[in-house]
Amino acid sequence: MTIVDTTIRPDVFGAARLGYVVVESRRLTDWNRFGADAIGLHVDELTRDTLRFRLDDRECRFLVRRGPAEDVIAAGWEIDNHEIFEIVLGRVAAAGLPVTEGSPEEAALRGVERLWRFPGPKGIATEVFTRARTTAAPLRMRNTAFVTGRSGMGHLAITTTRPEQLHTYWNNLLDLRLSDRIVERVGPAKLNIRFLRSGQRHHSIALANVAGLALDPVRTSVQHVNIEIATLEDLLAGFHRVTELGFAMAWSIGQHTNDRELSYYCVTPSGFELEVGWNPVLVTPEREETWEPTTYQGISLWGHTTAGAGVATLMSRFQAAVRSLREQEDTVPALSSAALGAHR
Repeated sequence: MTIVDTTIRPDVFGAARLGYVVVESRRLTDWNRFGADAIGLHVDELTRDTLRFRLDDRECRFLVRRGPAEDVIAAGWEIDNHEIFEIVLGRVAAAGLPVTEGSPEEAALRGVERLWRFPGPKGIATEVFTRARTTAAPLRMRNTAFVTGRSGMGHLAITTTRPEQLHTYWNNLLDLRLSDRIVERVGPAKLNIRFLRSGQRHHSIALANVAGLALDPVRTSVQHVNIEIATLEDLLAGFHRVTELGFAMAWSIGQHTNDRELSYYCVTPSGFELEVGWNPVLVTPEREETWEPTTYQGISLWGHTTAGAGVATLMSRFQAAVRSLREQEDTVPALSSAALGAHR
């Protein structure tokens, strides 16, 4: 007879990935033009108040709904199976967080069969699901393909004044592992960035903070959302379309030190950035066995030069930094105040 030790915490690493993001904006006309004409995504205009972007055979990867936030308001995480799903929800319930099931309309808009929602850091609702809806409808986009599948749709980068608490939140929830860190000098300040992976994608969450200073210079809840394009030719063509159509370019094409991804960063109509990247390092199952986190000095091997911020942008950053000193950042203490397992 085998005796199972029920006190051992199951590790769900590798069983979850970023499935979709939900954006709230009043600038749907700009979003339509940005998504379809500049980035070259497949755009479905469902109603005058709702847009959906596709990258692959999933019905939805970006949901843009009319509203005042001009920000990402939710992130959907795909869970492999019902057993892991119950473990994740059990952790949320054990922490005492409220869990609500999304309505059938909300699930349909996100292209999933069912979803459950609970609080996430910085006001970004965390949503989890197990079954996504796919479609055989041909993709109408200016790109050959995007890299998704088991790696998910990309990653989220978040600036925070409480990096340890946010790291703990994701560790407690999905057992994300630390891939590496970057230290970047920005004038007299030092920026610390940690990269957390949920599977073979180098990171699904990046957390950045200004060392020693309790301020956040970014107005939006996310600093950027990343998507991975399949060909270098499409990366370059998209970069030129963005600039030619007059959308702001935050950082030119460059290559990162840690995951070696080539990418550019442009500014979405809501103000946060979209990183379009190509060919990052994968932490494959073979590499997973021996992977050791490394600290890199500087975020880029080359490129990623600033495109120049206007006065309005600089003032917005200054106002965001001042506001962050006055307001307490929402870290969801129930899941972030004490680790259920050590940081990996």
